[in-house]
Amino acid sequence: MKKVLNISLANRSFTLEEDAYKRLSDYLEHFRTRLAASSGVPYTQNAEVMEDLESRIAELFVQEVGTDGRVVKLDLVDRVTNQLGMPDGAPENPSAGSAPSPEDDKPARKKIYRDYDNRRIAGVCAGLATYLDIDVVLARVLMLVALVAGTAGFWIYVICWIAIPKAVTATQKCEMNGLPVTAENLARFSTTAKK
Repeated sequence: MKKVLNISLANRSFTLEEDAYKRLSDYLEHFRTRLAASSGVPYTQNAEVMEDLESRIAELFVQEVGTDGRVVKLDLVDRVTNQLGMPDGAPENPSAGSAPSPEDDKPARKKIYRDYDNRRIAGVCAGLATYLDIDVVLARVLMLVALVAGTAGFWIYVICWIAIPKAVTATQKCEMNGLPVTAENLARFSTTAKK
């Protein structure tokens, strides 16, 4: 008989076996230290990346065990942590030889967001350029031509500004670029890692 613990991860409740909980908390602490070492800033300033990581872990747990109160076991924690990896790209546990999950083989699906990091006004053209895999200058020129051609260009831009969400979190930036939401990619898009 194993002890189980009830935890809250990204505002979701999970029941974990005691050894799974210890492995998960060790992974998160190890991740914090490696994130601080790879980004050059203390891990207290990388809270956004840690929140995104916990949200991704919670999503993967829900995919596996659902929301019906089933217990998260050690093997699931190992699969999830090996899938996500570490912020510097190194494996969390180099001796753990786990098979890659089927999710690793398929490319991530792009989502449309306004690219606020490369914006000129609201990030609409930069976001559309990223989504369509075209040069941002071309997107801006096309939007300018539509604007000069008539008022439709203005209204298209305003509607896109209102309808397309801004990519704020590292997870959203990964989704915008069509990258899998892994620890390495989350660290790459961390706003504090760029400073």
